[in-house]
Amino acid sequence: EVSLVESGGGWVQPGGSLSLSCATSGFDFGIYIMQWYRQAPGKERELIAYISTSGENAGYSDSVRGRFTISRDNTDRTVSLQMSKLKPDDTGVYFCAAYVGPRYYWGQGIKVTVSS
Repeated sequence: EVSLVESGGGWVQPGGSLSLSCATSGFDFGIYIMQWYRQAPGKERELIAYISTSGENAGYSDSVRGRFTISRDNTDRTVSLQMSKLKPDDTGVYFCAAYVGPRYYWGQGIKVTVSS
């Protein structure tokens, strides 16, 4: 059974840092591009970061580039998102996803709130 489980969310003050992790099982992790999506209140889900199968290449949306870092561990089957310099606009539900076209697997999402 495929499983992606996010952890590490919560509340943080503006300017703070938070690290998300996604533990996976049930699929061939090493051949999937791993991604993080975010859905802000009242908005559509958006792709904010992705990392290649080897971990050598990563990409970010303009909204998080320079502040967030995605990484993966193919041995532990995990993908992480280190978030720094957080802003209130970073508030939302964060989802990890595994993609190898056209297949997607999704986590259930975890809430991040950035406020003072």
